[in-house]
Amino acid sequence: MLPYPQIDPVAIALGPLKIHWYGLMYLVGIGGAWLLASRRLERFDATWSKDKLSDLVFWVAMGVILGGRLGYVFFYDFAAYIAEPAKILRVWEGGMSFHGGLIGVMLATWWFGKRNGKSFFELMDFIAPLVPIGLGAGRIGNFINAELWGKATDVPWAMVFPTDPEQLARHPSQLYQFALEGVALFTILWFYSRKPRPTMAVSGMFAACYGVFRFIVEFVRVPDAQLGYLAWGWLTMGQILCLPMILGGIGLIAYAYKRQAVQGAV
Repeated sequence: MLPYPQIDPVAIALGPLKIHWYGLMYLVGIGGAWLLASRRLERFDATWSKDKLSDLVFWVAMGVILGGRLGYVFFYDFAAYIAEPAKILRVWEGGMSFHGGLIGVMLATWWFGKRNGKSFFELMDFIAPLVPIGLGAGRIGNFINAELWGKATDVPWAMVFPTDPEQLARHPSQLYQFALEGVALFTILWFYSRKPRPTMAVSGMFAACYGVFRFIVEFVRVPDAQLGYLAWGWLTMGQILCLPMILGGIGLIAYAYKRQAVQGAV
């Protein structure tokens, strides 16, 4: 068993002002995405300025934060937030939904594309390889918060999390998700998108790979207490939300290459 590294969730405390590591991870994700996007900007659209890119990143970030928070409220704990609406503002306590954030990003991307002469999938293909930076950083934030831990296990790398009332040795599922949703997904998308791909293919690859990675980790991650398992003693809300991503991602990839073949044959 490995010792859990005791890290104060508060990174900086200045009197009543407290800056949490969880919040800083969002800055890492947004800043990292902007830096990598700026490297790929000329290949995406040489007429775009850094200011326009900054606008895109800003609106996508708003989609992540608002969509992620509202997604958690509606998908995972609606009754609790209705009972205490002020909790919605306390984002530093955790409670963000990737799937809600994805919906927020899609809406922000659609709106931004309409205003700037870009199709929805042109922008989504550009954005998709950047998303794993934020995903990986967010999972590190979950680990520091000692939240979203895994099932009890006897593997050598198991940890006892200070927030666990049972104090059992558990899978560090946050680190599994960091490795898969962050490192592995970034590597796949970065190299896949380096070569010209038909429109929709990169977006499809993101959706399919993320869905598969998240579906797998859900087998060892403890579901939210207020929901538990939804069926068969193992199916979680996260897995249900990932199924349309997997199927939709595969469908997008197939459609993108089929359309390319048809256009090439004309």
